Amino acid sequence: MSIQGQLLEVRVTGCRKLRDTEFFSRQDPYVIVEYANTKLRTRTCTDGGRNPSFDEKFHIPLIEGLRELSINVWNSNTINTDDFIGSCRVPLNKVLTSGYDDSSWPLQTRHMKSAGEVKLIMHFDVSAMKNKMAGKTSGQYAPSPYGASSASYPAPSAYAAAPPPHQAYPAPSHAPYPAPSAYSTPPPQQPYPTPPPQQPYPQQGGPPTSHPPQPYGQPYPPQPYGQPYPPQPYGQQPYPPQPYGQPYPPYPGAYPPRPY
Repeated sequence: MSIQGQLLEVRVTGCRKLRDTEFFSRQDPYVIVEYANTKLRTRTCTDGGRNPSFDEKFHIPLIEGLRELSINVWNSNTINTDDFIGSCRVPLNKVLTSGYDDSSWPLQTRHMKSAGEVKLIMHFDVSAMKNKMAGKTSGQYAPSPYGASSASYPAPSAYAAAPPPHQAYPAPSHAPYPAPSAYSTPPPQQPYPTPPPQQPYPQQGGPPTSHPPQPYGQPYPPQPYGQPYPPQPYGQQPYPPQPYGQPYPPYPGAYPPRPY
């Protein structure tokens, strides 16, 4: 429930066991009640000493979201500035809920030391706030006091019909472009002719001693590991291996050695 604009009654009855700020005479206390921008001051209790009595009542309009009072107690001086005795903060949750709060609140100095206590009696009309909220709720559905007008407004129509579809653009007067012809299929590529096999060069002094030529691009067949090539033609056999350090015999058909 909102407390905006509701009145809170605060009664400052008095203080007890206040911190004494005078050394040779009795102090003259007074109380200041602060709420938002509202600042209310009690009368000065002359020679009130440590237990002054005030019994003053204030009515404070409340503000939504601010539920706390600030209390400050001072000692009035005629020549010098007033002496600060103590202060406290008073929450309003109890009085706004139950409508009544009669409590004493401890005061503290600026150094957080005890400075006595102040007694407050607070009243709040909870039933008036409830009735105000009930009236707002019922007023939302109350019938209008004004009579119905003779000229009745037409009933609201349904959703407007969808706009007509856009007209298609007219067909062009000129003839359309001819369809692109398909690309001609390229003729198949002819394979390159196979080159004729290469003829070996003729050997001088007899037929060739190597293997016959292989077709173009074909390698020679591999020889088994450790096997020599086939024997040479003309019945010539290779010389057998000679012992280490022995010369080979003369080649048959060679010229005889020249005499020295």
